[in-house]
Amino acid sequence: MTQTIKFGTDGWRGVIADDYTFANLEKVALATARFFATQKKRRNGIVIGYDARFMSREFAEISAAVMANAGITVKLADTIVSTPMVSLLTLRENAAGGIVITASHNPARYNGFKIKGDFGGPAHPEMIARVEKELAKVMKLKKLPPAKRTLGELLAKGKIAPIAMKQRYLDDIAGKIDMDLIRRSGLRILYDVMYGAGQRVLDEVLPGVRQIHETFNPSFGGTNPEPLAQNLTDLMRGVKTERYDIGIATDGDADRIGAVDERGNFVDSHRIFSLLLKYLVEQKKMTGEVVKSLSVTQMVDRQCAKYGLKLVETPVGFKYICQYMTEHDVLIGGEESGGLAVKGHLPERDGIFLGLMLCELVAVRRKSLGALVQELMDEFGVHEFRRVDMRLSEKEKESVMKRFRQRVREIGGYAVTGRNDTDGHKFFVDGGWVLIRASGTEPLIRIYAEGGSTAMVDALLGGVTHRKELSSHD
Repeated sequence: MTQTIKFGTDGWRGVIADDYTFANLEKVALATARFFATQKKRRNGIVIGYDARFMSREFAEISAAVMANAGITVKLADTIVSTPMVSLLTLRENAAGGIVITASHNPARYNGFKIKGDFGGPAHPEMIARVEKELAKVMKLKKLPPAKRTLGELLAKGKIAPIAMKQRYLDDIAGKIDMDLIRRSGLRILYDVMYGAGQRVLDEVLPGVRQIHETFNPSFGGTNPEPLAQNLTDLMRGVKTERYDIGIATDGDADRIGAVDERGNFVDSHRIFSLLLKYLVEQKKMTGEVVKSLSVTQMVDRQCAKYGLKLVETPVGFKYICQYMTEHDVLIGGEESGGLAVKGHLPERDGIFLGLMLCELVAVRRKSLGALVQELMDEFGVHEFRRVDMRLSEKEKESVMKRFRQRVREIGGYAVTGRNDTDGHKFFVDGGWVLIRASGTEPLIRIYAEGGSTAMVDALLGGVTHRKELSSHD
């Protein structure tokens, strides 16, 4: 049988009822169980959680049953949970690993299977490779081993045990964030849950927080649950018209963050990264290495030069950042798409934790979020950024990437001064850069650009999207 299940940057994602089926899920779960059976902590079992997507709970129960029947004890979330909650409980339970049924920020038609290591973060690339090797063997089987026990029987036998994750997570972050300071500051906070796994979380620790899009809606209201400006119009409008001090948003599994300042302006993850780096160094007097994916702003480079911190750049995918964080003393690590991790918490993205840290920062500095962003620009220069996603077939994706593997002399009227082909193709120009790479989880080409002005960014993006290979897809 040909293997049709393809793992991406942090596990497997697919379209529900197309490739993401019960049959394929059982195969992935069995392969993952066989991998975890080889781990030192296998006797401690694994932790499984699920998000607010269509049938995520049912997919989680099937995964749990497959793994339990394969001899792996499972601790199964008793309700919708965020990905960071699963990572934290994996660490706290000393489990062999964790699984989250989620497709993160992908459109509603997707679901997925994220794999977590025993260290409380995304499985390292070599771990994913071993699961894929087991999957190749499973895919060759004429039929899977028959289930020894039903889900009900496994629950009764204690092979699958329900576990409450949310309260333990809230207790943990309450010891890391100055909640009292945030409450005393009188900050008016508007939180866009984006119909995701952040439901009924922030209001537990900050009763004054107002939440929008906090109900169960597996269609995500027709909007992709990714905290980007184009998806947060309600949040931006609400902050501005109702005079909130700050708006925060988290994605489908609440591991990514977006923010809005007091004037309703979107604050992207690049600026959040730089704001938190400045806060950790200057206010908290913390130190350590800084690690970022190659699609993150060069403002971080300037900050590290000023602070005397070692900067490490990785391919896109938080699993690379996580691996570096588990092996080195890292102060902060992050990627362009809203995923950041800081020292003292987890080697994992956590949108809720980061949103609270951003609120703490505003309360400590006694300045508005907009003023803090302007302070960054005044000190380190203007860095504007934009990303364009273009939906293409797999064949078209390969054709486009092949074109950019060749020599490129100029983009958008700017002479190319250098390139980096570590992950996709990144072209440097005087005062900026543009990156073209194929998504690992969707049929997309992503085009990223940074420059000293929005006009420069638009020119760089236009210089790529208007090429004949892509112009027919605008």
